[in-house]
Amino acid sequence: MLNIPQFLATELNLKPHQVQNALELFAEGATIPFIARYRKERTNEMNEVQLRDLADRYTYLTELEERKSVILNAIAEQGKLTDELKAKIISCLQKTELEDLYLPYRPKRRTRATIAREKGLEPLAEFIKSLNVKNPVLASLNEEAAKYISEQGVKTADEALKGAADILAEEVAEKAELRAYIREYLLDEGVFVSRFKDDYPEGTTKFEMYRNYQIQVKNIAPHNMLALCRGETEKVLNFEITFDEDVVLSYLESKQIKTKDCTIGDFYQAMLKDAFNRLMKASLTGEVISEKKTYADIESIKTFEANLRELLLSAPAGMKPTLAIDPGFRTGCKVAVLDQTGKFLEYQAVFPHQAAEQRLKAAQTIKNLIEKYKIELIAIGNGTASRETEEFVSQLLQTTERKPIKVMVNESGASIYSASKVALEEFPDLDVTVRGAISIGRRLQDPLAELVKIDPKSIGVGQYQHDVDQKLLKKKLDETVESCVNYVGVDLNTASKELLTSVSGITATVANNIVAYRNQHGAFKNRRQLLKVTKLGPKAFEQAAGFLRIRGGDNPLDNTAVHPESYSVVEAIASDLSVPLNQVTQIAEKLQKTNLKKYVTDTVGEPTLRDILSELEKPGRDPRAEFKYATFKEGIKEINDLQVGMELEGIITNVANFGAFVDIGVHQDGLVHISQLADRFVDDPKKVVKVGQVVKVQVLEVNEKLKRISLSMKAVKQ
Repeated sequence: MLNIPQFLATELNLKPHQVQNALELFAEGATIPFIARYRKERTNEMNEVQLRDLADRYTYLTELEERKSVILNAIAEQGKLTDELKAKIISCLQKTELEDLYLPYRPKRRTRATIAREKGLEPLAEFIKSLNVKNPVLASLNEEAAKYISEQGVKTADEALKGAADILAEEVAEKAELRAYIREYLLDEGVFVSRFKDDYPEGTTKFEMYRNYQIQVKNIAPHNMLALCRGETEKVLNFEITFDEDVVLSYLESKQIKTKDCTIGDFYQAMLKDAFNRLMKASLTGEVISEKKTYADIESIKTFEANLRELLLSAPAGMKPTLAIDPGFRTGCKVAVLDQTGKFLEYQAVFPHQAAEQRLKAAQTIKNLIEKYKIELIAIGNGTASRETEEFVSQLLQTTERKPIKVMVNESGASIYSASKVALEEFPDLDVTVRGAISIGRRLQDPLAELVKIDPKSIGVGQYQHDVDQKLLKKKLDETVESCVNYVGVDLNTASKELLTSVSGITATVANNIVAYRNQHGAFKNRRQLLKVTKLGPKAFEQAAGFLRIRGGDNPLDNTAVHPESYSVVEAIASDLSVPLNQVTQIAEKLQKTNLKKYVTDTVGEPTLRDILSELEKPGRDPRAEFKYATFKEGIKEINDLQVGMELEGIITNVANFGAFVDIGVHQDGLVHISQLADRFVDDPKKVVKVGQVVKVQVLEVNEKLKRISLSMKAVKQ
């Protein structure tokens, strides 16, 4: 059978020892963030992307090999496993190819061919096959067929020939090489064609661009494929693959008809047409649609992953006293106060958008809160009444001594969080509206720590997320969250259990136990204390310790990404350099002039030593970018305030395959089409823009009826 490690080394352009060592680490339960960060010597510095590709391909090939064994056994039990077939199955590298080979031997429901066999017509089919040669023995099909007329159900010679044709048609339809050719032909030459149902006249649906839509199968973009699938699911349209069927039939005839005898040739022509139309066409077009849908799923999930990563790694405004406002007109604005650790302190409801008296009262309330809690940040949710609330706060700040930074915060998913079990456990005595305001404030302080509490699908950075493979989507988004959390690192003494659950090696149960231990015994003083947490054993400690930070603890190295297993090396270096550990930055300065090779051991090589040096230069640093925020144009609050040609500042909320959506402060994101992203050709929007990026745009078109805003970044200097 296939030597998977050897095959993967060749396929992924890796050295055999890299693959073998990585697979061994996976088998030992090591996580990908841990291997990428702390086992560089064993994998020759494979990064997370390489490791995930390896893990995915290994899983695919392992499943393929297991399936091969099942199929080989099944065919052998039927006594039909030839050496040639066995060799073909063993050499398979694709699941589709493997299932094609198995198709003739797969247990199947009762078909026209099985009925014909039950009537004893298989010998007739074999006789007809024997005539399909260059120089056939002259024979009369009707005379031969007449021999099969019986009381068991064959009443005429014509009926016998039809039964024999059914047997031969099924054999043809199950030939792997024929199916493979037609499948490739459909992929290369087929055309997707959509048609609207009569119930939906022109201009009545969101799928209007797909009315009488045609595009080659090989050229369809992932978002177009998913849109067609959604349109069909919602029963608005139907779509199919059209192609030149004569080309396919000619191919089948060229491969299957050997004789020049007109009678046999005509029989085979009719049989092949039936085989294709009845047994191959629907299944193969279905497989091609499924293949394109799978590709669209994968590409869309990749875009979702990239957007989620950028959102989770958005620059934090910092852990500072924060006033969080969830805006509203009739129900008022919900105002929550958070301290510099994100702890909830106070709540007030204010009504700045009603009577003048209420507006004055709201202004005084917010002023008092700003002074009382020495507020440094004001987070305003970007939902209903957001621009009006922002203007109100701007005017108010002109009259205060303290000038907090005011930021509009994307509140997608905040309502999901506020009604969730997580929020209920965190704030059992608070109303859902208050929880929503708290979430908005915490998103500004530290987006990653707050957003991990929400299902990524509710954050609003994906396209067609409900239409793609849900199992694959969850897997990839969970991997993205895990990657981001471990990249940034987690404060062990302030992290929520949701954040801790995403740390390498920590399960939900262990995360709960860490929080319980912290609540009972107070803040952790050092990483070794983790071993006292119930169910957190040596293996989990090994996986997690390097990603957990302790500020102001017993050991300054506990506030770095240096793993405890390397402390002895750092201590030896510090001793040689005569620098105390509490002055770790000096170690880095002096180590720059030292030969690192002298500290290499069996387990700590130069890659780890370089990481240690980098970490000691800026211990406890946050790897995320510097905080920036967009300033929306005053007076532009609704879509009807926009005019073509306006230049505005906004923030990118979502990146799709066809462009980027930008929040410009009018409650409806505008679209910068891929063709308007830059003055040069752009093949992938992710190469030019990212979620959370502050950009300048020009308004190209406004359609109030459809709530569509077209924007351009080309004409505006960024």
